Amino acid sequence: MNTRQIYCCGCNGEVAARLTNGAEIYPHRGDLHSLKFWKCDGCGDAVGCHKSGSKGTRPLGVIANREIKNWRIKIHAKLDPLWKQKAFSRKSLYSSISKRMGMEAYHTAELTTVADCQKVLSILDDLEQWAINNRGYKVTA
Repeated sequence: MNTRQIYCCGCNGEVAARLTNGAEIYPHRGDLHSLKFWKCDGCGDAVGCHKSGSKGTRPLGVIANREIKNWRIKIHAKLDPLWKQKAFSRKSLYSSISKRMGMEAYHTAELTTVADCQKVLSILDDLEQWAINNRGYKVTA
């Protein structure tokens, strides 16, 4: 059995995650059956893998529970338009978040707590407001 130590938000710590496939994680999604995932057998949560490098088994981030996944969705709903609509370059936006979070390199998939997710959303609110005031950025629904 192929295992790897990965932080699990549901278990609040490092776990010996087991490599599996999408057929086990998402049995109702045939389009995901061939993809690889790391699963925490303690709580049942999982994280997907990058499709390239290390034979496609490098985790996309930490294993998030439903609550953290929902917060990450909120983050990307605010973050992605900021760079896609060119209020900031993607690189400068992520760099600003990294600095304000005290991280070397920010990645949403590495967030492990609701408090950190809320802090990122607060940072994004500040950056969005700056872009509205200084770059003519318009929030779209």
